[in-house]
Amino acid sequence: MTELAQRFLELHNRPEPLLLPNPWDAGSAKLLESLGFQALATTSSGFAATLGRLDGSVTREEAIAHSAQIVSATSLPVSADLENGFADEPDGVAQTIRLAVDAGLAGCSVEDYSGRQESPIYDAGAAAERIRAAAEAAAGELVLTARSENYLHGRPDLDDTVARLQSYQEAGADVLYAPGLRSLDEIRTLVESVDRPVNVLARPGGPSVPELAEAGVSRVSVGGAFAFVAFGGVVEAARELLDEGTYGYWDRAAAGSKAARSAFG
Repeated sequence: MTELAQRFLELHNRPEPLLLPNPWDAGSAKLLESLGFQALATTSSGFAATLGRLDGSVTREEAIAHSAQIVSATSLPVSADLENGFADEPDGVAQTIRLAVDAGLAGCSVEDYSGRQESPIYDAGAAAERIRAAAEAAAGELVLTARSENYLHGRPDLDDTVARLQSYQEAGADVLYAPGLRSLDEIRTLVESVDRPVNVLARPGGPSVPELAEAGVSRVSVGGAFAFVAFGGVVEAARELLDEGTYGYWDRAAAGSKAARSAFG
């Protein structure tokens, strides 16, 4: 395992959860590193937004190139959101993972969302084979996170989610993740049902970081939230200029400029 991958894995085995923010470009990666975070992860939705697209529209080539750009911008371990591995078949997923290793990533995630409206979640057996192929391709060179997407796609079935993540664990995943879980009781059940570190997505109304720590969660990520916080700031500033003709947004701009100078200097 590479030094960065080993460091990334070790960050999952501490008393407190690893707080894993999701930069959307090189500048935000540098900024987040300067603020004291210890690892970073890309965001498929945040990156797509920088291209003027919705989540799920980025190609494998674009995602790998973007990941390499984030890796080159920081000294921290970087994990990539590789969606469904940009392939349905295990061989295609394995090829994506080999490209991720070549990009210098310390980790990556592969989800069981198919992208098809009629059957959004892969069959459990096929999903596990996809993770097995990813783990074999990773060959210990990066930290593989396996994601069960049930709760994000109208299937809030805890039993099936736990069973899927258990099968992904057996297939070789290093970290397990079920985005969309908000109930502390459900999160605790998941943590107690598996033998790998568990990532939780920070969402409105969800448990706080101290509550997640008490439940045994190893990692907390934010998905595209920080990217869309930035977009929201632009909307507020633009509305002020368009509707009021005033420049109060310069107060926030000054704080951002100061942070950028410190991070980029």
